[in-house]
Amino acid sequence: MQLEILGNTESVSKKGNVLILKTKEAEARVWVYSQTIIRISISKEHGADTSFAVIQKPSKKLDYTESAEEIVVTTSALKLKITKSPLRFGFYTSDGKILSEDDARFGVNWQGARVINYRKLYPDEKFIGLGEKTGNLNRRGSSYVNWNTDAALHDVNTDPLYKTFPFFIGLHSGLTYGLFFDNTHKSYFDFGATTDDTMSWFGADGGDMNYYFFGAQSVAQIIEDYTWLTGRMEMPPLWSLGYQQCRWSYASAAEVLDIAENFRKDKIPADVIYCDIDYMDGYKIFTWNKETFPDPKGMIDKLKAMNFHLVTIVDPGIKIEPGYKQYDEGVANNYFATYPNGEKFTGSVWPGRCHFPDFFDDDVRKWWGAAFTALTEPGVEGFWNDMNEPAAWGQDIPWLVTFGDHYMPEIRNAYGMQMARATYEGARKILGNKRPFVLTRAAYAGTQRYSSVWTGDNSAYDAHMLLGQRMVNSLGITGMSFTGVDIGGFTGDPTPELMVRWNSLGLYTPMFRNHAMLGTKMREPWCWGKENEAIIKKDIEQRYRLLPYIYSSYYQSHQTGMPLSRTLAINYTQDERVFDVKYQNQFLFGDAILVAPVESTRFTEDVYLPHGEWYRLSTGEKFEGVKVITADAPLTDLPVFIKAGAIIPMQNVIQSTNEKGDGILEINVWYGREANRFVYYEDDGSSYDYQKGVYYKREISFYPVKRQIELSMVEGSFTSKYDRIKLVLHGFRAAIKRLKVNGKTSISAHNALTFANGNRVIIVTF
Repeated sequence: MQLEILGNTESVSKKGNVLILKTKEAEARVWVYSQTIIRISISKEHGADTSFAVIQKPSKKLDYTESAEEIVVTTSALKLKITKSPLRFGFYTSDGKILSEDDARFGVNWQGARVINYRKLYPDEKFIGLGEKTGNLNRRGSSYVNWNTDAALHDVNTDPLYKTFPFFIGLHSGLTYGLFFDNTHKSYFDFGATTDDTMSWFGADGGDMNYYFFGAQSVAQIIEDYTWLTGRMEMPPLWSLGYQQCRWSYASAAEVLDIAENFRKDKIPADVIYCDIDYMDGYKIFTWNKETFPDPKGMIDKLKAMNFHLVTIVDPGIKIEPGYKQYDEGVANNYFATYPNGEKFTGSVWPGRCHFPDFFDDDVRKWWGAAFTALTEPGVEGFWNDMNEPAAWGQDIPWLVTFGDHYMPEIRNAYGMQMARATYEGARKILGNKRPFVLTRAAYAGTQRYSSVWTGDNSAYDAHMLLGQRMVNSLGITGMSFTGVDIGGFTGDPTPELMVRWNSLGLYTPMFRNHAMLGTKMREPWCWGKENEAIIKKDIEQRYRLLPYIYSSYYQSHQTGMPLSRTLAINYTQDERVFDVKYQNQFLFGDAILVAPVESTRFTEDVYLPHGEWYRLSTGEKFEGVKVITADAPLTDLPVFIKAGAIIPMQNVIQSTNEKGDGILEINVWYGREANRFVYYEDDGSSYDYQKGVYYKREISFYPVKRQIELSMVEGSFTSKYDRIKLVLHGFRAAIKRLKVNGKTSISAHNALTFANGNRVIIVTF
């Protein structure tokens, strides 16, 4: 197969806001999207300029200068230097520091339809990102394939997995940059693994060399830019942030109700119960098993009376069965994938022989979305999209199968995303002003606009627990803030110690779901003995206490793309120790909580505390940062630390998010030497009224020099469910001088001051 390397520039022109450079081999186009984002697309034949991921348009302005040897595109933040002969691209900061550039020898090249970009690799360069991938936080020295796969029984080294997020962030010389390769073909990323550590490269089996370069000089700003480009999550329904109980399968309505009743009897907070595939009639989507679930509405009404929400699974395979509504409609309207001769593709999954909807067609997505009335009419508000890589027994769907104008190899990586999109858009239309909860296994960049994700079929051992947390953190880099794992492991049977430990980590996982495979031990909290149940219950209660902080942090994700679970590389990018394999599993949960995952067989753990001062949450002990400490880690106390200066709103324990509670918002402040602020956010947790200004938002600020805490004026028209504030001061040697609320001093240092557990407590009533 002949190798073609992008050669010399033969012509340069500008058409509107795009710079066009032609060589004998191909045409390169350059757009500016913002001061920190530049797009390059190199193609032998540019077609329709569409993207499943990108929702923004390029800037109308593009400034460049040209000489005989090069072209320089400039923004206030970036310089793109384009060498004409041969055509190569190099990105620099505005003051001339090199961020990333093509390898001068090989640049962009083709072998048949496969297109690859070789890039210079810097001695100290690190790479983070790509979403759901195994391996270390630092991807340097590793290579990966993006080809969405039903990766059942995967281990800690398996690749590829279920999702494709072709976005990474490069770090070197104290600089940062990002790169998003927007190509849905089977794609490849190699961070020096196969090149004797001399080059990095990425590419795909087909399509264009189409990428967006991000030049902001912080990881957080690059994430903000990337999620501006590809979209950000909506505010989730509040109930979906509570504890979720799932199993393949609860076999009957009676069993589902029994599980719910046990939670309430044992006073273990919970909000969500799932129905896996056995609720259906012969695994047919949008049906109910008339024998085991004879009255879906009656069951869901009873669940709602106990403040539970039901989530049901939906798979893409439509059973071939004349008389089955979705099959008949799909056939009549040509809604299914076909072979090139028009025959409908048939693959076997849970229902048997199935056809697969073409979710790339707008009419098909609308048809699919409308079918959810079979679930919403009885009262379902959560929808779990599974098997949408797409999966079929035997795995790969033949490459000549077509979805509209697309062959399978072109769009496999986006199929699950388009299914999630169809589910979200349909459910939203049916539910009106009520937010649906959507969960998907397969995804592509931009899926955060429609759905949450989980990391698929993990296993019940410690290494999988730790890998799961790295995956959650990595997914956060790619815009997916609402993420989760199967707590306890989907396959296999966890030890009681692993179940307890994983649950204690689960409370700091964005989506807190306990799930298990058919044939494994039951996993509900009361299945592990009274002593372990008490520990599990305590940790679930802590999740509910933290919901004001968690919900406010999701508002941050909605506004800026900053994930809830954050690798320390986001906030402490230049600290080499956060990339050390000993500490790479540690993460920030929101702005202020540092969590150190610990294996279930270890009861002490070396924890690296980065710059600043830190308090052990459970003991109040204070530690200086930039140090490794040996932390006690009994099963009752996962090592969790609070950053000095932190402001964390909490509430007293409730049994579900539907409970009003006692009206007390507990604002916890940990003393620090630097001023800090926290944006507290609240809305009704269920509707889209927040998009119309019906929310409650205020800044909470702490000024240590003035010994003052301030609550700003409220923004928005929503009335808070809290009418009292309990201000809890941790690590303060002296009382604050004043608390200012809405610009007015509400109390002085000695007003309403009491002590609890060694902390200063102030109660303020509005």
